[in-house]
Amino acid sequence: MSTVLPAADSLTTPSPLPVPARAGRSLWQDAWARLRKNHLAVVCGVVLIAIVLICFIGPFLTGWNPETTNLALKASPPGTAETLTDGSVRTHLLGTDTLGRDLLTRIMRGGQVSLMVGMVATGVALLIGVAYGAAAGYLGGRTDAVMMRAVDVLYALPFMIFVILLTTMFGKSMLLMYIAIGAVEWLTMSRIVRAQVQGLARQEFVDAARSLGLSTAVILRRHIIPNVLGPVIVYATLTVPAVMLLEAALSFLGLGVQPPDSSWGTLIDDGATNMETSVWLLAWPAAFFSVTLFCLNFVGDGLRDALDVRSGKD
Repeated sequence: MSTVLPAADSLTTPSPLPVPARAGRSLWQDAWARLRKNHLAVVCGVVLIAIVLICFIGPFLTGWNPETTNLALKASPPGTAETLTDGSVRTHLLGTDTLGRDLLTRIMRGGQVSLMVGMVATGVALLIGVAYGAAAGYLGGRTDAVMMRAVDVLYALPFMIFVILLTTMFGKSMLLMYIAIGAVEWLTMSRIVRAQVQGLARQEFVDAARSLGLSTAVILRRHIIPNVLGPVIVYATLTVPAVMLLEAALSFLGLGVQPPDSSWGTLIDDGATNMETSVWLLAWPAAFFSVTLFCLNFVGDGLRDALDVRSGKD
């Protein structure tokens, strides 16, 4: 008795196993994943955070008042001990300056001023430059020409004369210095953003946003500006040390940080004056300043690569 086999096409094909859905990731999650792979940028970021914490918390831990002078210990080398009025002995780890003030505490307090000047002035430059450059690049035509000619006119104004006029009219203050530096540094930022936006304004996703009836402000905020964050953040990390140098130049001319306050710029200037006899007065502030500049540069490079969506690989 023969057995009848079923036809081949009548055999049921087993259904494929369901593939688990892959959770989507935002631009910032992708950027963070790429940044973590850049070990140099991560290390520099940790060092930069440590420097900020040291500058803002350290003065409360050293036990020295940055404004207390002791002329008997003027320009003392690192490791100099001082006997206090209560009979206890305390050491100046990095020595003292020309007025006998603890150099380590002065460096920390000066770091607070330099970092605040760099961050606040850079923030002002970002707010003005990104908004101005994005509007000019997106609108184009005659509006773009008029806006950028205004930038060219402001570029022609000497920076120092602009600051001197502000200080003459409103007096010397830290807030005025923040505004003055930020009001000049935004010019380059606006040009960078404008160049980036001009290329993005012709992309298909921007045309799709226009066809949906989105307003210019919404398109700029949601679709244009997020795509120029890479160059903006990189330039911001380079602007912070540039602003610190500007602050040092203003302080040297008597228009910036006023005594008894200090910044890294003023400390370096004092150290350069006395470097032949007291080299540590220049070496330690310059070391803090240089390490901060290096970390900002490497962190900026890492952020540029992380925020570049074209560098992502699936």
